[in-house]
Amino acid sequence: MAAIEPASQSNNLVDVLETVLDKGVVIAGDIRVGIADIELLSIKIRLVIASVDKAKEIGMDWWESDPYLNSKASDDKLREENEELKKRLEKLENRLEHN
Repeated sequence: MAAIEPASQSNNLVDVLETVLDKGVVIAGDIRVGIADIELLSIKIRLVIASVDKAKEIGMDWWESDPYLNSKASDDKLREENEELKKRLEKLENRLEHN
């Protein structure tokens, strides 16, 4: 009977994990440090645990546009910077030609 219990506990853990990832969990808290009614430090903590699909469903997809996490976003950023630099160079060349 002892061998059956760990499998049952494992199944329960899998069920809980599946539910958490499917529905999502938000953990929020604030930490404040102060002395004599003077606030010295305030930290707001917000933690969201969800599957990627659930996160996208609720509008959290910041990793898709972060160049440090997504190579496509990095390419887009480089392309934008390149276009801006080309425009600036063209303006400078035009100034030099007219002087």
